[in-house]
Amino acid sequence: MATYESDGKGLAYPLTKMNFLVTVDGISGTAAFSEVTGVESSVDVIEFRQGNANSLAPVKIPGLVKHGNVTLKMGYTLDSAFKTWIQECVSEVRGEMPRNNVQIEMIDINGGAPQTLNTTVTGTRVWILTNAWVAKYNAPDLDAKTSDVAIESVELAYEELIIPN
Repeated sequence: MATYESDGKGLAYPLTKMNFLVTVDGISGTAAFSEVTGVESSVDVIEFRQGNANSLAPVKIPGLVKHGNVTLKMGYTLDSAFKTWIQECVSEVRGEMPRNNVQIEMIDINGGAPQTLNTTVTGTRVWILTNAWVAKYNAPDLDAKTSDVAIESVELAYEELIIPN
């Protein structure tokens, strides 16, 4: 189902997927992400048939809910707080795994003029990953022959997906 946002004149436009914010509870500072992939949930289907059933078709009931890992690709980090969280999760010497809630918010930027981009941000669609932790870290590929942006990626495992709106 497409998501639409009204322009105030009765017209509705689909939201673009290029404007989003990612925030991590308990992590102060800012990290910028170029891509977020893998937000998904699935429910196992359990099939069974009772021995005295008249039908040959099995009965289906819901089983465990499973969540895939989410990958965040980042090209620039302003503060070291997010990098510290990554290091705490993937370090060989650590205590309890530092788990945080992560909020991914697709946003609609009103106004359109470049000077208003940072002042008129309103959330339109939110996904919350509860008890998330860094399961995998990939450093950027280094190649002196290209001028591409160095992109690091982080894979997050989480326990529950909440979609509040």
